[in-house]
Amino acid sequence: MTTFAVLGSGGWGTAVAVLLAQNPAHCVRLWSAHAGRAAELSQTRENARLLPGVKLPDSLEITASEADAVAAADCWITAVPTTYLRATLSRFVLVRAADAPVVSLTKGLEIATFRRPTEIIGELLKTDNVAVLSGPSHAEEVARGMPTSVVAAAEGGLAVRVQQWFGTDRFRVYTNGDLVGVELAGALKNVIGIAAGVCDGLGFGDNAKAALLTRGLVEMTRFGVAHGAEPATFHGLAGTGDLITTCFSPHGRNRRVGYRLGSGEPLADVLSGPQIAEGVFTSKSVHERAARSGIDAPIMTAVYQMLHEGKPPRAAVQDLMTRSQKQERL
Repeated sequence: MTTFAVLGSGGWGTAVAVLLAQNPAHCVRLWSAHAGRAAELSQTRENARLLPGVKLPDSLEITASEADAVAAADCWITAVPTTYLRATLSRFVLVRAADAPVVSLTKGLEIATFRRPTEIIGELLKTDNVAVLSGPSHAEEVARGMPTSVVAAAEGGLAVRVQQWFGTDRFRVYTNGDLVGVELAGALKNVIGIAAGVCDGLGFGDNAKAALLTRGLVEMTRFGVAHGAEPATFHGLAGTGDLITTCFSPHGRNRRVGYRLGSGEPLADVLSGPQIAEGVFTSKSVHERAARSGIDAPIMTAVYQMLHEGKPPRAAVQDLMTRSQKQERL
């Protein structure tokens, strides 16, 4: 029996807990940061707000106790938004008794420090035994058993172990040794997803969106390679695959933020929620790093300007379209 502690009861954390709990060889505990939320999930056996209609397996344990969640766990799984990850993991420092591997499901970058989620995990939990699971994987589909393929990245043999733990006939897991690339791809695609939503909100057509995705992927790759990633990673599931899902799916929070912005909603209303869109925070981190490093990222810069400087979407698009003509570089 393999014991998993899933930290974070949002949609993705719940979906992964459901996925793992369907294996009779697994003991799965889902931790919620709020006692009231844990009690509600335990009683109703449904995450009605985020995954309505998905029954939580009877075998899935739900708790708000840090100690109970991770007791004798063979693997920790973090499903906490980047902006809350450091504070949340701080609650687990004193109850970490062994160097159990940690699998990160988070897609983002910490503002100010520019740290990736696995770096935050390693720093706080004093471990190098960390992997990331990423790719086109909306919680709404995974929880309902729809076919999904993702990639697990880690150093050494941990990626293969994650592949074995998570893989099912409906959830296919590939392995990749480029942890930096997989993690950066998962963060950067959210920024381009916001741009795609703006494109839809403004009523543009297929031509504009196809160009946006193509050039956006170039920016993602350029940025990632400058920070130690392998270029091929951005053409795999963590890059191209996740980018397509984010930019087209109605489930996507980042696309939804962009759509509301492009449709003319006031910026303050768009940023007030109700759900966290990682790309909003990532756009700030990426803009600051790109500016400091001299990395050419006009689309991601435009997203930053719309979200954090109040630039009107149509003006941002106009500035992108009227830049000097140049040779296509991939």
